[in-house]
Amino acid sequence: MSRKKNQNISKEHTQFIRKIKRRNKTVHITQIAILIIGLALWEIAAQMQWIDAWLTSYPSAIWDLFVKYLYNGSLFHHVGVSLMEVIIGFVVGTLLGILIAILLWWSDFISKVLDPYLVVLNSLPKTALAPIIILWAGAGYSGIITTAIAVLIVITIMNIYNGFRAVDEDKIKMLKTFGATKYQILRKVIIPANIPTMISTMKVNIGLSWIGVIVGEFLVSQSGIGHLIVYGGQVFRLDLVMMNVIILAVLASLMYQIVAFIEKKFTR
Repeated sequence: MSRKKNQNISKEHTQFIRKIKRRNKTVHITQIAILIIGLALWEIAAQMQWIDAWLTSYPSAIWDLFVKYLYNGSLFHHVGVSLMEVIIGFVVGTLLGILIAILLWWSDFISKVLDPYLVVLNSLPKTALAPIIILWAGAGYSGIITTAIAVLIVITIMNIYNGFRAVDEDKIKMLKTFGATKYQILRKVIIPANIPTMISTMKVNIGLSWIGVIVGEFLVSQSGIGHLIVYGGQVFRLDLVMMNVIILAVLASLMYQIVAFIEKKFTR
């Protein structure tokens, strides 16, 4: 009797898994279909002169330009520079934000002292302060990376710190009654409970780090995706601008998928 019951449960579970896989497959196919249809409509509208191709460009022209930059090797240089700046800014800003959030949780005195400053810093438009940041940090890679860090670090601190404070107080009290130190509470309860918060913050930081890098490259860089976008606008090469915007979107999406993959591993 129990064997039959287990077989029925296993069969139902298998059907459920198949249903979920079919649904996910349908979602992916629909996403790809929307992209293909959108690009096809864009191309047709430009070729039929329904839209001004000089202002919007069109997929085939963007592809031809992409192949040209790919063959002469300049695309690898510009994309590599931007990726390097984004990855350093993302990693350093995220780790530094987590460490400062741990410091705020560790010391109630420091958290109360810094709370109004964090609120003010969070309300400031960091991209508008980019020229000042670059003047302080230097007009080069260091200034651009510092701009990326400045854009994302305050958000990281506030998100992680609020996650630390939201941990169930009863668990912390129970550990204290058993003589746990603050470090043990942090390692055994606070950080494990906030893995989802950290990963969701990382997802947000991907976009913020790209914003900081592109803004920095707009101002001072002689290479990178942001530099190509500015150059394309200055010489009225809208195909160049659109090509780099698409590359930017693809790279940001790939980085997001990497973090999503890490999230799946942790949640399992």
